[in-house]
Amino acid sequence: MIKSKPDRIRARLALEDGTIFQGLAFGAAWPEKSSTGEVVFNTAMTGYQEALTDPSYAGQILTMTTPMIGNYGVTVDDVESSKPQVAGFIVRELARLRSNQRSVADLGDWLAKAGILGIEGIDTRALVRRLRLHGAMRGVISSDASISDLQLVEMARNSPVMTGCNLAAGVSPRREFVWNEEADSSPPIATRTEHGGTRHGGKRLRVLALDCGAKRSIYRHLSERGCEVHVVPHDATAAQIREFKPDGLFISNGPGDPQAVDATIQTLREVAGEIPTFGICLGHQLLALAMGAKTYKLKFGHRGANQPVRNLLTGRVEITSQNHGFCVEPQSLAASGCQVTHVHMNDGTIAGFRHASRPLFCVQYHPEASPGPHDSSYLFDSFVRMMRHRKPVSVQDMQRA
Repeated sequence: MIKSKPDRIRARLALEDGTIFQGLAFGAAWPEKSSTGEVVFNTAMTGYQEALTDPSYAGQILTMTTPMIGNYGVTVDDVESSKPQVAGFIVRELARLRSNQRSVADLGDWLAKAGILGIEGIDTRALVRRLRLHGAMRGVISSDASISDLQLVEMARNSPVMTGCNLAAGVSPRREFVWNEEADSSPPIATRTEHGGTRHGGKRLRVLALDCGAKRSIYRHLSERGCEVHVVPHDATAAQIREFKPDGLFISNGPGDPQAVDATIQTLREVAGEIPTFGICLGHQLLALAMGAKTYKLKFGHRGANQPVRNLLTGRVEITSQNHGFCVEPQSLAASGCQVTHVHMNDGTIAGFRHASRPLFCVQYHPEASPGPHDSSYLFDSFVRMMRHRKPVSVQDMQRA
């Protein structure tokens, strides 16, 4: 007998510590579905579509702390990858109406087509407080009433832990391609640079991007600066990189435990800094590991669009967009010939470093934002200048023009 779809479907969120939240399902809630992942939270007040499509959230159930989500719907301009990447979505209240002249779809319908299950109507303040006190936890969202609470908790406990997971392999492209801004649906970046990214002789600077799950806005920023971006899988070899002879090497953001991305770490041990090199987020962690430093898992991570970072080279404070659950261990980095350039002002963790003698620098946060402020977009200009001069990045290079 075929069951008819009810108007509203009950859903539950179960955490590995035994906590159960009751709510209503949305998105891919019918037929009955259960989704597991690491439950994390983002404190940004807007930008839910960019967050949902950020490959760095692969394997995670994302909680938004803003109480109402979905009020401006979904647009074709605000995606950071080809599809939603999260394992599940948690909100306090899903907006019933959308108001935005660019909107082309309802958030719930869009998630349903992508096969993503969401839950609304739970106390997200209580959930986030629990995650802050006890750390990010594995969890499961389910719209299947036939599964007991105890079974859901067991499902959460049996799901993969984030530590040791190479999730970059699942979101990295399978083939090489050249980034083409004209083929992308999104508009140009508003903060267009005055520093043209051309070689001497008028040729464009060629950037080879090791894509571990990059956001599209990163490539747009490089393209806006006149760079020709060639994207390759995260496991490209050192020989392949040298054969390409790029002007610069870029290592992108991405999901999972950096220590598990062995192929990329091995490649970077050979070529990082041999070519002017810039890394963002997971790329920052991978470069640290390649330099001989260590990484560790944060209690609940940094995820939001208002994270304060101090540039130690200039003394300026930048408000940044961040999304990461791992960090670089300070003592191990100090022994690797690298200098810390940026620190997170809330907890003092490393937010950026440069190599003392090689043209290499990286940051833990997202200078392309999307969503978030563009305080740190100057770092793309720093990369362009470093590619031009092929020297270690200087204090002058690491500040706004």
